[in-house]
Amino acid sequence: MSEGFVYCPLCSHALERIPDEGQARMKCPACGFIHYRNPAPAVGVIMLDGARVLLVKRRFDPYKGKWAIPSGFIEYNEDVRETAVREVREETGLEIEIVALHAVESCFDDPRGNTLLVLYTGRITGGALRAGDDAADVGYFPLDALPEIAFEAHRRVLGDLARSL
Repeated sequence: MSEGFVYCPLCSHALERIPDEGQARMKCPACGFIHYRNPAPAVGVIMLDGARVLLVKRRFDPYKGKWAIPSGFIEYNEDVRETAVREVREETGLEIEIVALHAVESCFDDPRGNTLLVLYTGRITGGALRAGDDAADVGYFPLDALPEIAFEAHRRVLGDLARSL
């Protein structure tokens, strides 16, 4: 992953690498802008049917062909809960409502960059189960017999969930 900006987005001056709060950051010597590299926010929804969980098979890289909790990145002007509902609808064909916040996880194994993943639990309110958008397949799996899971944070959450049921 790149270091981000090379030139200041405010004044166009070349940025310089500086130590700042124990991190190497890019700073503009002309106007003082500091480029902070933050994780991208994403959201997912855990949909349970007894001791089975709804998963989607990834159609594209990273981790094409592996399974994941229905999830995706939050758009700039989109509420996190709206994103959760949208991602489930796009990937599974299901209409849902958010039931509760389940977990917030740091994700460090996505080659596109680090992510902060907000996970909710949801309840189906309509629609029909079908793979859509960037999902190659969709289905429910027993928590004690999961397919190959794409992301470490998803594996961790699903493992914790399996142990709690």
